[in-house]
Amino acid sequence: MSEISRADVEHLAKLAHIAMTDAELEKMTSELGVIVDSVKQVQEAAGADVPATSHPLPLTNVFREDVVGHVFTAEESLANAPDAEDSRFKVPAILDGE
Repeated sequence: MSEISRADVEHLAKLAHIAMTDAELEKMTSELGVIVDSVKQVQEAAGADVPATSHPLPLTNVFREDVVGHVFTAEESLANAPDAEDSRFKVPAILDGE
């Protein structure tokens, strides 16, 4: 079992301004102990010959080249618009003039 004690959990709860009952303190003490033990196991598994990784599989850039394609003119863009004015889409006002 880990070195996490009930007093440690009480101290952490006080620092975090978390009110905990006796039952919650006991439960959290055992849960934090399991977490600390699990982290220790992982640390033991990774030796000096194992390189640190941020992802288990090698990543490659999957983005395509940014190439400009067909660009619509203002007239083409507004061809099917319900309402247009001065080469812009015209929409109903939703705010007052204030």
